Amino acid sequence: MLVIRAATFVDIPQIHVLAHTIWQPTFREILSQEQIAYMLEAMYSPESLTQQMTSGQHFVMAEWSGEPVGYASYSHKSADTTHLHKIYLLPAMQGKGIGKELIATIEARAKEAGATAIELCVNRYNNAKIMYEKVGFVVLREEDFPIGPYWMIDYVLRKELT
Repeated sequence: MLVIRAATFVDIPQIHVLAHTIWQPTFREILSQEQIAYMLEAMYSPESLTQQMTSGQHFVMAEWSGEPVGYASYSHKSADTTHLHKIYLLPAMQGKGIGKELIATIEARAKEAGATAIELCVNRYNNAKIMYEKVGFVVLREEDFPIGPYWMIDYVLRKELT
């Protein structure tokens, strides 16, 4: 049974563990081990997660039969656009429709906030782009930006909400 719920500060240790479990199989073919380690520390240390939660990022947890299997985060970028920052599932839980449910949850919350679109960034070599396109996202542009000493080479995708 799938449950998607709002995450709180109490969930920070679990998000940290999930990220460290998920990132290696997700990114080992497209990012260096050094970049993975850097980004995990920069984005998923308890201090960083606390700062994200206190500065307007909303996190949701996906639980399957009571066990955490993934998470997502988003923020309201502007009056009409919500930004999807993160969406990750344990590899064994991918392909079961959980990612689609996480996105549907965020779409509903975006609409409640008055947004008419959701945008996200995805690495140009990440196969998750296929799933995003299946649920209605389209490539808006390519964008490269620094994260510490590394570069993110991403697509910016957008989905209009109806």
